[in-house]
Amino acid sequence: MKQDSLKGWFKSGAPGVWISGGAVAIAVIMTIGLLSVIAVRGLGHFWPADLVQASYQVPGQPEQIVIGEVVQSEQVPRARLKSAGLPVPDQGPEFMTRELLKVGNRDLNGNDFSWVIGDWLVNLQRPAELMALERREWGNFYGYLVSVKEGDRVVAQGPAAWAELQARLKRASKLNAELQNLEKKDIGAINHGLERLRLQGRKLELEGKLDAAAQADLDADRAELNNRYKAIEQRLSSLHQAFARDSLVARDGNGRQVEINLSKVVHAIQPNGMSTLTKLSTYFAKVWEFLSDDPREANTEGGIFPAIFGTVMMTLIMAVIVTPFGVLAAVYLREYARQGPVTRLIRIAVNNLAGVPAIVYGVFGLGFFVYVLGGSIDRLFFPESLPAPTLGTPGLLWASLTLALLAVPVVIVATEEGLARIPRTVREGSLALGATKAETLWKIVIPMASPAMMTGMILAVARAAGEVAPLMLVGVVKLAPSLPLDGNYPYLHLDQKIMHLGFHIYDVGFQSPNVEAARPLVYATALLLVLVIATLNLSAVWIRNHLREKYKALDS
Repeated sequence: MKQDSLKGWFKSGAPGVWISGGAVAIAVIMTIGLLSVIAVRGLGHFWPADLVQASYQVPGQPEQIVIGEVVQSEQVPRARLKSAGLPVPDQGPEFMTRELLKVGNRDLNGNDFSWVIGDWLVNLQRPAELMALERREWGNFYGYLVSVKEGDRVVAQGPAAWAELQARLKRASKLNAELQNLEKKDIGAINHGLERLRLQGRKLELEGKLDAAAQADLDADRAELNNRYKAIEQRLSSLHQAFARDSLVARDGNGRQVEINLSKVVHAIQPNGMSTLTKLSTYFAKVWEFLSDDPREANTEGGIFPAIFGTVMMTLIMAVIVTPFGVLAAVYLREYARQGPVTRLIRIAVNNLAGVPAIVYGVFGLGFFVYVLGGSIDRLFFPESLPAPTLGTPGLLWASLTLALLAVPVVIVATEEGLARIPRTVREGSLALGATKAETLWKIVIPMASPAMMTGMILAVARAAGEVAPLMLVGVVKLAPSLPLDGNYPYLHLDQKIMHLGFHIYDVGFQSPNVEAARPLVYATALLLVLVIATLNLSAVWIRNHLREKYKALDS
């Protein structure tokens, strides 16, 4: 009886349902777990961790004072430490604690991370006056504030120095923002104008139209730009002098003093004396800085806004390019092409293109788009710029086109499936009412198939936004702080190289000279890339659901 019921249970298909449900549950749990690990390790980097100070007593060596953040702690066999050349006694427990400290002070110590033996750390303290300086160069500095100086004059020292330092840091931050605005916008606009004048003169020279009157006009425009530059240069000079006026004197744990100009300092905090609310405010400020600032220190410090902007801009341009090509190709194959061996062969080729490795598209994009197409455009439309290339070099346009080529098979397949789901009776009814085939297609069939087209777009965006290999060949670089969209004509610079979140992860994770400093940024950038792709996909899903509800009545 039990055997019959077991057979009936298997025949009912319930085991398959349970197996499928279990597999989906495991996949969801693994995905959530992976995202949780990335989020904890990435977002935890911005929390202002407490600083510890301890005496490090290595047997047989002079005692040293170490200050830093505890980054990692692990248990290591005593024999392994002894084999590494450390003066570990033969007697003692089998395992010893090893801790990774972010000790900063790279200009004094040579590196800002150090492994220490936890059992040799004695007199562990967390003094409230310990200071952490985030610098524009040489990483963080950990130590004590001695005094604040204005030029060669000491303006504050002792307990009053901290408040004076914060006030002067705010002043330095405002000056730095004004400097950045002048250098990026005003001077950038002048340089852009001078380059346009140079190219205009070269073009007139090639066409034989560079007469005295034209040259005089060019010289007048150039003189005006040079005069504007001189005025800005004087303002920059005064700002640099004011920016470099203040400095601080700090002391590390071993008594070494160093003078640091406030123009090199981004933030100064005393994390051991901060309340939870203050730490929370600092945390969100650092997260915003990560999202909105330019990178520093070989991309291991600062923010990643250029990479965010480049990723979103390239993906949007790719979507604008791939949609009409993919939809038109699918409409032709489904509605107009004669169904036969040739059409089936084309569909097989499209399906096979979806499985081609991405790097192959990158090589094709470099060879055809950049060298052949871009070089030809330069010779035809930008001869005045040669031999310097305009579009005959990797850039935003070619990166977007390469991604569009990579994603177009997905859009074609999804659109064809959507068109195939439209009942034939809908087409016949429209034709019977006097509509032409084109009117039926563009006013009835394609709107009803638009949710499937959006599904193809979602898949295309999800694949294209995360690709890295082809982009390394056709326009993505390690550092490009200048955005391709600005106030200079033609406003959107398709020839400009860009940064990308995926390539940023590769660069920071595998090419960084400071591995320990780069590791948390890899997690933070990976989480951000997932969020950017999810945001783009959710936007497309919302549009798809809106279209599905709009045409549900026609579909039924």
